[in-house]
Amino acid sequence: MVAHRGRWTLTDRAESVLRTLPVTVAPGTAALTVRLDYPRQAGVLDLGCVGPAGFRGWSGGARDSYTVAADWATPGYLPGELEPGEWQVLLRLHRIPPDGLSYEVTATTSASAPPEPTVPPAPPRPQRPRRRSLPQVDGRRWLAGDLHAHTVHSDGASTIDELAALAAGRGLDFLAVTDHNTVSHHPWLPAASARYEITLVPGQEVTTDRGHANVFGPVGWVDFRQPPDEWAATADRGGGLMSVNHPLGGDCAWRQPLRTPTRLAEIWHSGWWDRTWGAPLAWARAWRPDVVPIGGSDYHRPGDDAAPGSPTTWLLVDDDRPTGSAVLDALRAGRTAVSADPDGPLLLRLGDELLALDADGALLGYPDGSHRVVHGDRCRLPAGDGLHVLESHRMEVIALCS
Repeated sequence: MVAHRGRWTLTDRAESVLRTLPVTVAPGTAALTVRLDYPRQAGVLDLGCVGPAGFRGWSGGARDSYTVAADWATPGYLPGELEPGEWQVLLRLHRIPPDGLSYEVTATTSASAPPEPTVPPAPPRPQRPRRRSLPQVDGRRWLAGDLHAHTVHSDGASTIDELAALAAGRGLDFLAVTDHNTVSHHPWLPAASARYEITLVPGQEVTTDRGHANVFGPVGWVDFRQPPDEWAATADRGGGLMSVNHPLGGDCAWRQPLRTPTRLAEIWHSGWWDRTWGAPLAWARAWRPDVVPIGGSDYHRPGDDAAPGSPTTWLLVDDDRPTGSAVLDALRAGRTAVSADPDGPLLLRLGDELLALDADGALLGYPDGSHRVVHGDRCRLPAGDGLHVLESHRMEVIALCS
């Protein structure tokens, strides 16, 4: 057993928010277990792991221990043979009080792996609600989804199967699973996709104390320790996409330098409680003129967050049951719309026209600041170039499209 003890100070955090503690793994080691202890009422330390060959997992502040073995690992961590050599326990000094934060890290290696914890059984496939009747555009279909959700692989409470069943029961066609700073959930997505007939898109919420961004697609692990321009480059090299998350989200607001602003942006996050608050729209228009709006529930657990699909992101895709690559293609092309939920008022682009659905009496706001009144439950109106906003008479945002 190896033990590291000490006290982190604000000076330590100012010098480097990320710290590493070494652990030697001998040849023939079957499992590594790490435990972190500190007074949680006083501060926050995030936890992760790097092996000699690279990243092996991250759980942030959601866990105080993890195990990595050849055949299994704690959710958030990657199973596999343990390379002999120096491993690193990763710590992020997320919140350090003025008088410092004491800690103890213990690392134990063993020649035989402990038994794998029991996994809850997969829930039954729910009955899917009937899809809305929406017009096709050039043979493509509008499908409903959510681009931000978490599981037990980071700080969520649901297994991947539980999340997929919940999203399918809400009538969603696709869902991006974007656990924090890890890709340990990616290998489990195809089976859950097939089981619940929903397209689960592999993602990662690249998470720092200066802002969060989602990377969509099977691009491998995105190193959150690097600057955001490198996150975007990693996404681009792997054929994926990056979006800035909840850019005005309290202590998770976007405060990172980025040479080229992402075209995708999570303008509508579930934390936008009062949608008469115009700051997200003002931010979006300042971000870049051709911003593509997307939405995310940021679902973590029942009763604590918005349900998957609140808000709902709509994508114009080529298939009834889209592949992950079809979802990425629609995002890349900017074929998006966002509504409060799967059944809420909706604004869709149909070429050079807009279709406002179930929004009689609402106001359509154009990129140039002009407005038109929506008449009827299926109202066609001319489209402009840029972000369009459907608003109530109170200027409450009820739908978006690019």
